[in-house]
Amino acid sequence: MEIQLEFCLLLAAALFCIGIYGLVISRNAVRVLMSIELLLNAVNLNLMGFSNFLDPVGIKGQIFTVFVITVAAAEAAVGLAIVLTIYRNRETTDMEQFNLLKW
Repeated sequence: MEIQLEFCLLLAAALFCIGIYGLVISRNAVRVLMSIELLLNAVNLNLMGFSNFLDPVGIKGQIFTVFVITVAAAEAAVGLAIVLTIYRNRETTDMEQFNLLKW
């Protein structure tokens, strides 16, 4: 049984909507980073689904997905380092309190 493109796109759309909701609503910096990861995973599902649908033999979508996962890992590491540094200075992860870079 093959996974059809529509199911893959519906799952990716649901993940993307959850990620956007978490990005807009959340005030916690760690939740914002997790929401960005959900957005990137939705993009990965779209890449894999379209790659399988358009060219089942080729691996172009899988290669792009590996690059996106690599960028997401680097983004998570840098983002968590920034959040940890701000937490040490301000003792909060509230996004409203992150005004260290304002003039």
